[in-house]
Formats: sequence, structure tokens, C-alpha cells
Amino acid sequence: MTAIRVLVVEDEPLLAEAHSAYTERVPGFVVVGVAHTAQAAMAALRAGGGDVDLVLLDFRLPDLHGLDVCRALRAAGSSVDVLAVTSARDLAVVRTAVSLGVTHYLLKPFTFAAFRDKLERYADYRAQALAEGEVAAQHEVDQMLATLRGTAGHSLPKGLDAQTLDRVRAALADVTRGVGLSATEVSALTGISRVTARRYLEYLATIGRVVRSPRYGTPGRPEVEYRPR
Repeated sequence: MTAIRVLVVEDEPLLAEAHSAYTERVPGFVVVGVAHTAQAAMAALRAGGGDVDLVLLDFRLPDLHGLDVCRALRAAGSSVDVLAVTSARDLAVVRTAVSLGVTHYLLKPFTFAAFRDKLERYADYRAQALAEGEVAAQHEVDQMLATLRGTAGHSLPKGLDAQTLDRVRAALADVTRGVGLSATEVSALTGISRVTARRYLEYLATIGRVVRSPRYGTPGRPEVEYRPR
């Protein structure tokens, strides 16, 4: 699965660094650029617009409001997706952002869990939206939009809970990129049983969040390890 390429637009250097680090912690996403002004962001998109899939856009930039950046992008025919990362709470701003096709609106300050949830929902939506062919019925359109907005279709299977799933995801996210963990190792890191860890890992494999592979080099049957996509 091709990584989703992200441009981070944030005028505060420390926040830009934090948002970049958060993005890199979410499997399936890679930061391809950072801009501290609206002009720099638009220049980066003009230079390599096809190399950016998602813009994390602060609205309160020193040279131009983020909404004006969105207007300029749409006027130029750009279909790049935008996730607003802002402290702007004015409902008029929110309405305008929606009308300009902003995919998500994340208020500062936020936790990594909230940030990751937005990116993961976007990844699920993008995978459905970029599929070949046509939708078969209305429910498929509803499902796609529900995935993006989180209004339905995102519940866990019976017996799994979101808090434990977050702990398992965090354990996987903290390992070196490209390295996998076994259910036993996840169990030790999270404090849940090995059997429970395996159930959550298998669920993540089923929805495409992790890759399963055999781990050789140990006595007996090879262990299964799981690594983030």
C-alpha cells in the first residue's frame, strides 16, 4: 500500500516539528514537506502538487488565512485533501472550511490519539474513494462517508474495546520502523494477556493496519510477528 504523502503547514516551528512527528508515527503516512507560511505552502504544492496527498493546514498563518489558501488551491484546480489543524473556533470559519472541501477539522490543542484517529479515518476513506469501478448501491456511499466522519461503520467487533486497541497500537507505533512484534511481546508491553494481544493484532491485520509474517530463528514453530504498514 502506497504511503499517504503529507505536507505540514504550521508557522510555529515547534508545532510543525510536533505535527510532523505525530504524522510519522501513524502507519501509512509520510511527511514530504514542511512550510511555515501560506506562500511557502502554495509554492511547494505548485512545484510538486502531485507529490502531496494531504495538507495539514494551520489557519492562522502570518501572511494569509488558511481559508484563503484553500480558496487559492481550489481556484487553481487542485484536488489535494486538506485537514485543518487550527485553534479557530468561529462557526463561520468551520462552515466555510466545509464548503471549501476541508476533509477534517482538528482543534488545537489535541492529543496524539485524536490526531491519529483523524488520519486513520482519512486513510480508510481514501482507500475506498480511490478504488476502481462504481459503487453498487447507496449503502456503499453512506459507508464511505461514515468512515470519514466517524458517524457509523467504525465500531469494533464484539469483545474488543477502543482503549485496549489504543494500547496495542501504541506498542506497535513505538518500535523501530519496519520491526515487528509478536503477541507475546505486545502482551509484555501492554500488560494484557498473550491471547488477548493476539486477538487485537489479528483484528488490526484484518483491517489492513498491520502486516503478519513468520519470524524464523527461534526453536520450534516460527512465531508470527506483526508490524505496522
